[in-house]
Parts: sequence; structure tokens; C-alpha cells
Amino acid sequence: MKRQLLAVLVILVVGLAGASLYLILLSTSSPPHAATPVSTDCRSSTASPSGSPPVGNLTAGNWTTYHGNDSRSGFQSAGSIKSVQPRWVGPTGLDGQVYAEPLLCGDSVFVVTEQNSVYAINATTGNVAWRTNLGNPVPGSSLPCGDINPTGITGTPVIDVATKTLFVVAFLNPVHHVLFGLSIRNGSVTSQLLVDPVGADPHVEQERGALALVKGVVYIPYGGLDGDCGAYHGWIVGAKTDGSGGLLSYEVPTGRAGGIWSAAGISVGGNGNLYVATGNSDATATFDYGDSVIELSPALQLLSYFAPTNWAQLNSGDTDVGSVAPMILPDGDVFQIGKEGVGYVLSGTNLGGIGGQIAAGNICSGAYGGTARVGQSVLIPCLDGLVKLVVGPSTFSVTWQTASFATGSPIVTGDIVWVTNTSTGDLLGFNFSTGQEVFSFSLGTVDHFVTPAASPGRLFVAAGTQLFSFALR
Repeated sequence: MKRQLLAVLVILVVGLAGASLYLILLSTSSPPHAATPVSTDCRSSTASPSGSPPVGNLTAGNWTTYHGNDSRSGFQSAGSIKSVQPRWVGPTGLDGQVYAEPLLCGDSVFVVTEQNSVYAINATTGNVAWRTNLGNPVPGSSLPCGDINPTGITGTPVIDVATKTLFVVAFLNPVHHVLFGLSIRNGSVTSQLLVDPVGADPHVEQERGALALVKGVVYIPYGGLDGDCGAYHGWIVGAKTDGSGGLLSYEVPTGRAGGIWSAAGISVGGNGNLYVATGNSDATATFDYGDSVIELSPALQLLSYFAPTNWAQLNSGDTDVGSVAPMILPDGDVFQIGKEGVGYVLSGTNLGGIGGQIAAGNICSGAYGGTARVGQSVLIPCLDGLVKLVVGPSTFSVTWQTASFATGSPIVTGDIVWVTNTSTGDLLGFNFSTGQEVFSFSLGTVDHFVTPAASPGRLFVAAGTQLFSFALR
């Protein structure tokens, strides 16, 4: 039986096994509404002595980028969780659908909507501290295809902890993409940059993937719309947070298509390099980086790539390698899986070219969204259920797989794997060690690729135009 939030006092008490963003100044947007200063006690994740991004779990109590860190591990160390209790649902009347992951800083949760609004919400009470609307979203009727109507903010933002700035890309009418910087204290707009790639048609470029922030540069991925219409390409655009210089850009060199569209966006290795995966291109004779994993320098120069030997077949069948973003492993190597359901382990030093994987094997019937990782274990959102994989230096094996359901993008807190069933709208919890379902709660309708966010003792997940909060103990 599905239960409403306010009717449930304590959902679960169980003992579980232990685990673990040419520059143009644009017109000023509308001011924040009902602004109340919020806590900015937001700490950075631990970086290496060289200043490279961390690869591993989130060590501070914040969640300031997709899945908590640049490697997209989605792991919040919290020990064994023995109870899960709903706290609040709200705020009342978010003005649009939420596709992006919530972000956490101090005692605030930041949520963005397809109406181009950014909300700061008190994590304890669920009350809105401030809301800033960045302009009119793009109606579906303005676009040649697509499945989001209207389209405003789709990709997950990123928070610059040092400057207390949230960076977010809004899709504005008339059709163009703008990178905004907002003060996380009161929602005021501190910067605006036009970030459509030079030569690209913004009518057919969608900013669905999560932003990444590396050493003062926000990186923004682009792919196509649902339906693959128009002469789009995959792109990465880089913009300096201080507004200096022009845009950095990398265009996937396909004849057409090759979008970078996974919700997890860009993964960053401990070496500071960017890793992305592309969807299908139209090529079937000459390789053009469709259905590939690509390594880029911070200046967006191509460093290495990988493609399966059957890349032409994957292109022909719209069987995207890039339905999932690359996962950075503890040793710097890379794990990749896509619509075909074949997993690949790739060298982080050189991705290997066509057929140059370290290991490969069939895992499931296909995967979409973002993965999570705890140590050598990778959690995969497959079409036929959630899969836990243990990845070694030159091999991998399946530890467990759940029954088939419409699997969202998982995260892990302590010894529970959290994931949505995008068909039924349920939030599910699975024991990390055994794969046994230990929690189920009805959220209602959830949007594609929705994924939870966590801080110590708390879990947040968006569902339609609502945000749900849970206490973990």
C-alpha cells in the first residue's frame, strides 16, 4: 500500500550490514522573492595536496555538485543506518518540474525548476528562504522536438564554495542559454554569460547534463533533444567564474549528433582532466567520435578516446554509449556502460582508442542516468533493475541485481543504496551488501533521471514540483 508522507511516522527500523558551468552582458533578471539570508557554512570536499579534485566519497557535510563530487561517486559516508523517517514535503508550490538533483550547503537545499527558478529552502523546516526567477523558459512549441515543456533549467547546477556562488544554466525565451551566478546567501544575480557554443543552433542543443567546476572554470555539456532532430552536436563549453577571457569550447567532431546528454554530465579525474561519453552519430563508415568516451584537458583539448569495436552498429541502432557518464575509479581508471548494457574498464592514462579497453563484458539489458561508487563497487541503473558491480584492475563481476524496475540514478548513504522507481514514483532503499529492499515510499510522479542528494542524517529527493526530506539515523 502506498502511503502519504504526513501519515507516516516511522518508516523503517532495521539493522543493516556496514558499507560506505565571446562573453556578453545581458539584461538583469528579476530580483529574488521573499529573500531571507541563509547559512553559508558550506565546506569543501577534501582535495589532494596538489589541488586536484578529490576522487572518492564526500567527506564534508555538503553536496555541491552532481552526486556530491567531481568523480560523481554519489556516496555519503554515514555508518549503519537503522531508521528512516519522513520529515517534510514542500515547499508548497514549486513553480515547475524538477529534473536536476538538489544541492546542499550548510542548512540549505537548492532546487531549480523548468520555469527557470532557483530556490533556497531551509533543510530543517522546508520553508523557502529565497526564490530567484531568471526569465521566461522556452515553450515546447518553439522547438522542433523534445520531451520537456517548457524547458528552463534542466542540468544540475554547481556551487562554488569559495565564493558562495551557485552557477546554473537557464534556457531563455527567445531561445538561448545563459550561465548565471547567484549568491547562495540571498539569491542575488552576480553574473550572466551567454554560453551557446559559437556556430551552434540553440534550438536543437539541450543542456541536460550536470555542470562541473574545476579550478575557476564552469564546464557545461550539450546534447540533442529527445527525438534527435536538427543539426546538433555534442559540445563542452567552459566559462571562467571571474568573467575573464572568452569561452573555451570543444565540439564533438561528428557530421551530426554525438550529444553529451547524460544527466551526470562531466566527470573529472584526480588529474583534473574531463571525461565525457557521447551518444550516436550518423557515421557508419568513418569513425567520428560518436558512441565514445572522450578525455579532455582543462583547456578542452582532446587527450584520448575510446570506442567499442562495434561503434558503427551502435550508431545505426541509436544504442548510445553516452546514456551514462563515465565513472572515475579509485585508481584513476574509468568505468563506462551505455544502452547496450556492456561494461568497459578503461585506462585513465589513455582511454585506448577503438577496442582499447582493459576489460569488457555484458552486465544488463542497458543503462541510463548516473552511477554511484563506493570503493571498487559501482551501482548501475539498468533497465532490468539495479546492479552492484565490483571492479578490479582488469576484470569485474556482478555482486547482486534486483528484480526488474524502472531504475533511476542511485546514490549511497552509509549502507543503503537509494534510488527511484521512475515508473511507480517510489523511493526505494536497498541494503548495500545484499541488495535486499529495505525501504519503499511513494513520492508520486518523478521526472526522468531524478536522483536523491544527501548530507549526514538527511536525504532529499525531488518529485515533480515537490521536494521530500527524510531523516536518517
